[in-house]
Amino acid sequence: MFAPSPLSSTEPPHDCPLCPRLVGFREELRVEFPDWWNAPVPAFGDPDAWLGIIGLAPGKHGANRTGRPFTGDFAGELLFNTLAKFGLTTGTYAGTPDDGLALNGAMIINAVKCLPPANKPTPAEIHTCRPFLERQASGLPNARVFIALGQIAHQSAVKILGGRLPKARFGHLAEHRMPDGRILIDSYHCSRYNQNTGRLTAEMFEAVFTRAIAVRNGG
Repeated sequence: MFAPSPLSSTEPPHDCPLCPRLVGFREELRVEFPDWWNAPVPAFGDPDAWLGIIGLAPGKHGANRTGRPFTGDFAGELLFNTLAKFGLTTGTYAGTPDDGLALNGAMIINAVKCLPPANKPTPAEIHTCRPFLERQASGLPNARVFIALGQIAHQSAVKILGGRLPKARFGHLAEHRMPDGRILIDSYHCSRYNQNTGRLTAEMFEAVFTRAIAVRNGG
């Protein structure tokens, strides 16, 4: 069972043809793993969200398999546990799209919708997918705070929110006010690599959400 998109009008088609390299990789995986999602991964969360969370791209054994962002891989454990700690979920995360988990006040969207080989999209692929990210951010009228997970997500977020990269440099817990007043907060990505190397700890990740809530409350 795959989860439907809460922002269906903003999603690319299931067989999006725009990035030839990603299309080829998708077709290979559809042969090897025919029961997987193997398509652009839709947004997940609350359409009335005050918080937008911008990820990088689907993980091979996570979202590309399950069809739900951060679901079924190592990164999702920290993300959804943290969201639960801050009261942004209902239900219990169990790593499957039919586990009954829901987000309250938050929406997860990705800078790149399709799985890139080696988890590394090219600059052209990032640029090609950016209009979908922009539509999804625009489809969240109540979202005044965004969290970017990693530098690629940060760069795309700054551009779609109307900012300028030279004035908005990436850094963990860095905070950027966009021209229309929306706030972008950066975090190191919650990847297995960053967690295993100690670049990102649970406490560091929680600090980002603590700050997001403070900004929402006028702090």
